[in-house]
Amino acid sequence: MVKKLFDSILGKSPARNEEDYMELDLASYEGSNDEEPASMYIKIATIADLKDTPRVKDEVYNGNIVIVDIGRLKMDKVTFERVLKDLRDVAKDVNGDIVGLGEQKYVVITPMSVKVSREKIGGGL
Repeated sequence: MVKKLFDSILGKSPARNEEDYMELDLASYEGSNDEEPASMYIKIATIADLKDTPRVKDEVYNGNIVIVDIGRLKMDKVTFERVLKDLRDVAKDVNGDIVGLGEQKYVVITPMSVKVSREKIGGGL
């Protein structure tokens, strides 16, 4: 099985045709808007300036997990440090967690009782 996987990654397996694939109906996996609201959401945000941080902070205070793209802040080191300090303070205030991802391009901030493991799962190639 592992050999087949490596062979397919390296292009050594025989060519596949259309019959080898299964059609998936992704709509059946998506929830409808009629469902009850969740107790926690994962929100996606981009911070390009200091003025963008209050909305992110509000989401964490409301109990949501926020994945923040901070890549645009890399140009201004002062603003970058200030935003990160604000986000760390929020995580500390709510007894949550904060972790950087993707060479500090993204930050994940979690609310109370949600911690981010620093251990990677798989991907050892």
